Amino acid sequence: MFEDLDCDDSEEPPIGLVPADVPWDEVYDHIKIVHSPLLVGPDASGEYAGAYWADSKMVVAEDLGSDQEEAVSEFRDLLRERGQV
Repeated sequence: MFEDLDCDDSEEPPIGLVPADVPWDEVYDHIKIVHSPLLVGPDASGEYAGAYWADSKMVVAEDLGSDQEEAVSEFRDLLRERGQV
């Protein structure tokens, strides 16, 4: 699990902010235990991705944009649309 993970908790749900150099295996391990949404990235193309736990698997929402604040906002909207809040 991640320690000292930055979090955007300005709105519900709080979203953990994962640095770009963290492997997806570590993201999976963390989210499998904690079940809270994470914003990952940016990747090599400059895009952020969101990860969340749904049912019994990790779901990844890609291409949330290259600006962190916009990516957080878009990810929250997506979580609301999918009933994950």
